[in-house]
Amino acid sequence: MAVIAEVTIVPLGTATTSVSSYVAACHRVLQEAKEIRYQLTPMSTIIEGELTDVLDIVQKMHQVPFDEGAQRVSTTIRIDDRRDKALTMEGKVSAVVKRIEKK
Repeated sequence: MAVIAEVTIVPLGTATTSVSSYVAACHRVLQEAKEIRYQLTPMSTIIEGELTDVLDIVQKMHQVPFDEGAQRVSTTIRIDDRRDKALTMEGKVSAVVKRIEKK
């Protein structure tokens, strides 16, 4: 079964306050991965796939800022692992939208 993970990777101690180049470099890793789905959001990236695949991709993404010259990286991962039914990004959003529309 698939999990949904929210990932935020922050390089620390860089020469600039901007992180967009690091985010873009991390997303190149995602573009190469065929076994997951992902969605860029303004504050993080959402990844959907099998747990082992998601954790493997996150590890590769965590390495990217180091490869780009960062000396310290802080990575936050939040995983939703539901085992009683299939879990998708769209399904989670749809469930909330349906409840909003009922009111």
